Amino acid sequence: MIQRLAAIPALMQRGPALAAIILGLVAACAFPPLHLWPLGLAALAGFVWLIHSADNWKQALGRAWLFGWAHLTLANNWIATAFTHQAKMPEVLGWVAVPLLCIYLAWYPAFAALVAHLLAKKRPLWAFGLVLAGAWIVTEWLRGWVFTGYPWPPLGLMLLGGWDAPGLARFLPWMGTYALSGLAVLLGVAIADGAIRRDHLLRWLGFAAALALFMLPPSDLTPDSPIRYTLVQPNIPQSEINDASKFEAQFARIAALTNTGRGDSRVVLWPESAIPDYLEDGYPALYYRQMTAGGDPEFARKRIGGIIGPQSTLLTGVVNLDIAARPDGTQGAVSARNSVMALDGEGAIKASYAKAHLVPYGEYLPMRSILEPLGLSRLVAGSIDYVPGPGPRTLDLGEHGKAGIQICYEIVFSGAVVDPANRPDYIFNPSNDGWFGAWGPPQHLAQARMRAIEEGLPVLRSTTTGISAVIDSQGIVRQHIGRGKADALDGIVPAAKPPTLFGRFGHALTLGWAALFMALGLALPRALALTRARG
Repeated sequence: MIQRLAAIPALMQRGPALAAIILGLVAACAFPPLHLWPLGLAALAGFVWLIHSADNWKQALGRAWLFGWAHLTLANNWIATAFTHQAKMPEVLGWVAVPLLCIYLAWYPAFAALVAHLLAKKRPLWAFGLVLAGAWIVTEWLRGWVFTGYPWPPLGLMLLGGWDAPGLARFLPWMGTYALSGLAVLLGVAIADGAIRRDHLLRWLGFAAALALFMLPPSDLTPDSPIRYTLVQPNIPQSEINDASKFEAQFARIAALTNTGRGDSRVVLWPESAIPDYLEDGYPALYYRQMTAGGDPEFARKRIGGIIGPQSTLLTGVVNLDIAARPDGTQGAVSARNSVMALDGEGAIKASYAKAHLVPYGEYLPMRSILEPLGLSRLVAGSIDYVPGPGPRTLDLGEHGKAGIQICYEIVFSGAVVDPANRPDYIFNPSNDGWFGAWGPPQHLAQARMRAIEEGLPVLRSTTTGISAVIDSQGIVRQHIGRGKADALDGIVPAAKPPTLFGRFGHALTLGWAALFMALGLALPRALALTRARG
C-alpha cells in the first residue's frame, strides 16, 4: 500500500495537466451535496505537491488554472439548471456558460499558485504551502468583489461540518471565510508533507487533531430571543412563478401555511418571489391589472395584514418598480428593484430593503447594447433591468427585533451582510432556489450557515422550494424544510452573540491572516536554518 501511494507523484508528473483536472474535480466533491471532505483534502494535498513540483512559473500557473477550472466548473454546475427555466435562449447554452464562466474564475487560484512559485519555489513544501495559503486568501478575497464579485463557493466551505456541528468552520469568528480557505490549503499541505516525509510525525498528529476538532459538537448552546417566528415555504415551482393563471392559488397556499389571522405576536417570513402583486402605490394602472387583489394595492396590503394577524409583522419578497418618463413620452417602469417589504397587521408598509448584490445575466444584462442584438437575455422574466440597492441595512421592527436583510445569493458575500453601524438581531435571507438544481440549494444553505458563524448572528431562510431553515449563531440548523415540500416552521428566533472579531474588523482580519501565513512561509525556513547553524 505504501509503495502504491509513493507511486502517485510519479504518475502525476507523467500527466500533470490531466492530474490537475482530476484533482480539481475531486476537490469539488468536498462541497455539498456530496460533502466528501476527506477526498477534498486529499485532492488539495495532490494539488499543493503538483504546484510545488512545477519546474517554472508557466507550469505552476497552467496546472493551477486547470485545477481551478475543473474544480469551479463542477461546483457551479447548478448554474446550468437556470437556463432550463427561461424561453429566450437555448437550454444547452447553460452547459456552455458554466465552463466559460470558470475560464475567468480559474485565474484566481492560478495567480495564487504563481505568487507561491515566484516567492517560495525553493523553500520546503511546508513553507511553500504557507505562502500558497496566504496567496489563496488574497485571491479568493479578490474574487469576492472584482467585477462585482462571485465568491461561490469558497474553498473553506469543505471544512463546514454537518447540520448539527460547525466542523472547522468554528474558526470563522476569528478568521473569516477566506482565511478559512487558507486553512483548508494548509491541511492539504500537512497531508502532502506527511505523506512525502513520513518521519514528520508532528504534522500528522496536528492533522489528526484538526479532524477530531471537525467532529466535535458546539461547545455551548446559545439561548433563544423573545421573538416568535412563522417561516413559510410555499413550494411554488419555478415553472409557475410567472404564470398569472396560478397567482391566486399560490397566494391561497402561502396564506394557509401562515395560519391566517393568528392573534399572537410574531414575525412572519415569506420567501423571495412570494407575492406577484405590486404593493406600492402610484404605478400606472396597467401594472396592477394582473394582481390577485383586484388591481388595488391598498386592498392587497390590507388582505395580507388580515392573514398575518393584528400583532404580527411580515417580511416578504416583492418586486418594486421605478416609474419615470420613457423615451416615447409615456410614464412607465424604467427599472425594477428586488426587494423585501415589512408590513404590519394593518397592511401598512413599515420599511423596505432593495437587493444590492444583483446577479449578472440573471437580474440584469451587462453590456446590453452589445449582447442583446446577439440574442442574449437575462434569466429573470421581464424586459427591464433590476437596479441595486445601497447595501446592507437593518430594519427596526420594534418588538419583532432588528432584522438584517440579505436577498438570495447576497448571503454568500462574506463581510458584506451586516450594517456595522446598526447591527441586527438576526438576518432574514429570503430566496428562490427553484433555479438552482440539486447542487445549488445545499451549497446555498451551507454558505448561509457560514455567515451565521462568521457574524455571530442567527439566519432565517425562507425559500420558494427549499431548503428553508432556521440557523443559530453557531451555524447549527435548528429547523428546516426540505426541497419540494410546502410547509411552515414555528419557533423562537435564536439569540445573537456579541459581535465577533471578524464582525468588528472584517476583511482587515482576512488580509492580516494572509500576511501572517506568507510571512511565516518566507521567514521561518531561514530562521530555522540559522538556529541549526548556531546549534
